Formats: sequence, structure tokens, C-alpha cells
Amino acid sequence: MIAISRRDTFPLAIAILAFAFLGLFLLYPLLNVFGASFLDRTGTHFTLANYARMLSSSFYLGSLSNSLILGALSTLLTIVLGVPLAFCLARLPIPGKSLLLALASLPLVLPSFVAAYALVLLLGRAGVITRFLRDSGIPFTSIYGMTGMTIVFTMTLFPFVVFPALAAFKAIDVSVEEAGQNLGSSRWRTFWTVTLPVVMPAVLAGGLLVFIDVIESFGVPFVLAEDKPILAVEAYKLFVGETGGNPASAGVLGVLLIVCTAIALLIQRYYLGRRRFSTAARRAPPELVVKPWLRRLASVYSWGVVLIALVPFFAIIVISFMEFRGPVMHPNLSLDNFRDLLNQSWRPLINTLTLSTAAAIMAAAIGVPIGFAITRFRSRISDLLDVIAMTPFAVAGTVLAIGLIISFNSGWLVLTGGWLILVIAWVVRKIPFNVRASAAILHQIDPSLEEASINLGVSPLMTFARLTVPLMMGGIIGGMVLTWVTVASELSSTVVLYSGPWATMTVVMFQALESTGAGVASAAATVLIVFTVLPVALIYRLLRRHELGMM
Repeated sequence: MIAISRRDTFPLAIAILAFAFLGLFLLYPLLNVFGASFLDRTGTHFTLANYARMLSSSFYLGSLSNSLILGALSTLLTIVLGVPLAFCLARLPIPGKSLLLALASLPLVLPSFVAAYALVLLLGRAGVITRFLRDSGIPFTSIYGMTGMTIVFTMTLFPFVVFPALAAFKAIDVSVEEAGQNLGSSRWRTFWTVTLPVVMPAVLAGGLLVFIDVIESFGVPFVLAEDKPILAVEAYKLFVGETGGNPASAGVLGVLLIVCTAIALLIQRYYLGRRRFSTAARRAPPELVVKPWLRRLASVYSWGVVLIALVPFFAIIVISFMEFRGPVMHPNLSLDNFRDLLNQSWRPLINTLTLSTAAAIMAAAIGVPIGFAITRFRSRISDLLDVIAMTPFAVAGTVLAIGLIISFNSGWLVLTGGWLILVIAWVVRKIPFNVRASAAILHQIDPSLEEASINLGVSPLMTFARLTVPLMMGGIIGGMVLTWVTVASELSSTVVLYSGPWATMTVVMFQALESTGAGVASAAATVLIVFTVLPVALIYRLLRRHELGMM
């Protein structure tokens, strides 16, 4: 019999409750999606006909290959753009580096769905730039298709590669590079043969996040794919269109989505498991002394990448104040778009603010204790919990939403049609943010502080609440803010789960685009941007004041 210390009872209790929550609202729905794919449309008989039909269809095989190609191209381009940018920010003397870092993080908290729509307004068939190019005699059709989707994903997801690579470049032991140069290697050769291989785990981790995000994305393909079938979009269409008692075909595509992301995870783990990347760092590398022309080139590149990535967001704010007659924009300033948006109803904006806040609080309340449990209670149980808590990263929002509807549309627990199912879906999908943010902070807090408190007679629960949580507050707030802004702009699960009174701003955009209400959609996008950026700026300022007050 294994003896459990008083100190371990609290994280073990957290682990048990976390398994119950994730088992009910993550694993159970996913198992139901998997089961639905093997049942006929009535949901009563086992069959392999669903897979045979879908995998023999050139249309659905095309949607699978398009999704994989889109994921691979976007991942490759984000790495090609992001790694040099990370190196410039980490090792070269670039002016305005702090501002540049802040601007580079904005695409993470602004919806890629908005960026896609902005590109349509700029480079669509009737876009501003498209008409200008045609009037100038330059042949240009539109941004729709694989090119447009790849551009949007690259512009919005490159920070996933930049920030891990930036941290890795700063963590390299400078003696490793010096050893290479002392052996006669040039600075350029040292970068390719020494520096880049060492930071490769961070680059691959960021690239994996990009690939998974692209594979599961619904909003960008919905706006830009046009006649290109994409797996996540087709799964949604099948689910909405299937009239039987079992969403069999949608279940097959859902399983394919999960398989794609799982294979990507396994490839990354296989590559990293066959190599060693540690350097026993003792000294962080200083900024390189380079020639003035190279410094200017690095500055132009860095600022250019970041500012170009922000163009769609600035553009859609300007466009939202333009006059629209149907889907056609006219160069006249007007507030009609906002008037039409707000005349419809304030409810979507209120839903977005209140439900996103509820999801952020609930995700922190669940994710932070999980981060504590997997950090402080090292065992096979915590390792398994860590894996399950990270699983939502690899699950498409559309697939999870379908699973939740299958699981909780009847029986002992009915959630469909209300607001709670939306919040649960968002919490499950965003728990990894909170788990990772809290675990990262906990690694920097000496466990002896908690042990001393418990030894003095304070219960583990009160020690966690009164000692550990205040020390973790920076990471907790960071995870909550990231949850809030990503939930506010979430579409893939929301569009499947929402019911009439619980529509959000992204749903308003989705419906406006379907009905060619370009003006209302652009106004909704601007409102979403404002309400997304303001909380981030406010929290950042409060955290800066808190840090200065602690000095």
C-alpha cells in the first residue's frame, strides 16, 4: 500500500476532480464522436460504411489533403519568417525593441477571422486594392483560395514561433558559439550548425501550435476557401446537414481531424526524442556587434514583418467607417455600419463580454489547480493528467462542439440550447493556457515555502489559497487575459453550439458575411478589436505597476 503524505493529499484531490471534469467534458464527447463514426445514421447499428464512403470520395479526400497542405505551408512560412525575427530581437541591436515585442504579440490576441475578412475587403474581387490594381492595368483576380488562407495564417500565427524561439536564442550558452568560432567556423556557419539546432525544440514547438491551429481553424477557411474544401468547414457543414439520429459523416471527419493533429504531435516527439539539445547554459549570449548596414537591414525586416501583420486590423477599423451599399464599399465616411449593428441588438456584445469573462474565470479556477497538481505532485497520475490537460490543443473546436452536442442533447444532463455549453466548450479548449502559465510560475517558486506553511499547521488548501496563489498572480492573470481574448474571438465551436439568444460578436460577423452584410460585419470586427485590445493594455499596465511596486 502506498503511503500518501498530508502534503500530497491536496494535489491528489485536485487531480481526481480534474480527471472527473476533463473526463466528462473532453474525453466523453470525443469518444462519442469516435463512436458516431462507426454507427449508421440511426445510431443503432455498427458499420464501416461511413469510413468507406468518406475515404472513397475524392471531394473529402481533397478536403483532407487541402487541410494538410495548408497546415504545412503555413507552418513552413511562419518558421521562415519567425526564426529570423526572433534572432534579430534576441541578438541584434534593433531600435524600439520593447515596442516591437509588444506589437508582435498583438496578432495572438486578435482574431484571425477578422484578418481574413479584412483581406477580403482589401484584396477580394471588389476589394479596395483589387480595384486600384485593375484600374492601373495590373492583372489581379482576388486573394481567395490557398494563397489567401496561407497569408492570413502566416500573418496571425507567426508569434507562436517567434516567442519560443526568442526565449531559446536568449538561453543559449555563449560558450557554445565561441567554441565553434574558435575552431575556425564563420559566424554564419556557426549559426546553421550550432545555434539553430540548439533552438530547434522551441521552433518545432511553435510550429506544432501553428499546424494544429491551422488544421482546426474554421473562420479563415469559411471566409477565404471559396471552392477549396477544408476539413474543419466540411465537418461543420455535414453536421448541420445530417438529419438522421447520428452525425456519422461528421464524426468521420472529426476523427480525421484528431488523427492529423495526433500524427503531428507524434512526429515532433519522435524527432526530439532522438536528439539532445541541452547546452548547460552558464552565460546568456550578448547582442552581436554588426556592421551598420546589417543592423539597418535587421531593423527594416523586423519592423516590416510586424507592421505588415497588423495591416488587416488597421484596415478593417478604417473600412468600418466607410459607406456600404449592400456588399459594395464607397469612399464616404459614415457611422451607418455601427448604427445598423447596434440597432439589431446589444445582446451579442453583452454575451461576448459576460460569457468570455465567465469562461476566463472558470478556466483559471480549473487550470491553475491542475498546474499546481502536475508541478508539485510528481507521479504517473500527474503525468497522465498533464497529457489529458494538453489534449484540447490538438482537438478542433468544431469536433469538440459536435461531441458536446451528441453527449448532452438528451439523457440525464441536457446542456444544448443554453449558455453553459458554450462556456464549458471554451473552458475545455483554453485550459491548457492556464495550466502552462501557472506551471511555469510554480517552477520559479520554492516548494519549501509551502512546506514551511504546512509544517506550521496551515492546511494545504489554505496554504495554496493564501500563499501560493498570490505568488502566482502574474501567471494567473496572464492566462486569464489570453483565455479572455481568444474566447472573445472564437468561432469554430461557437458557431456549432450557440442558440438564438446566445449569439456572440463572431456569430454576428459570420451571419453578416453569409448575408453579404459587409458593413455590419466590418463594424462588428472593429468593436471586437477594441474590446479585445483594451483589456490586454489595461492588464499589462496594471502588471507593470505591480512589478515596479515590488522593486
